[in-house]
Amino acid sequence: MLKLLLLGIGLLLFFEGLLYFFLAGNLKKLLDQLASVDPQKIKTISLIMTIIGACLIYFTFNNYGEA
Repeated sequence: MLKLLLLGIGLLLFFEGLLYFFLAGNLKKLLDQLASVDPQKIKTISLIMTIIGACLIYFTFNNYGEA
């Protein structure tokens, strides 16, 4: 289980690092646009993404067992 948790954290950091690497030139513009978005929309999108992530984890463990 620890191996799987570390793998997940590693993948998260890897893809987030890639995102910031490729968006470094436009990051300030992106953050300014994000600041203009309604906080309730951000919460809703975050909740939906969290639910989808939890479902993926559940179905992965349910169908493939623990690695």
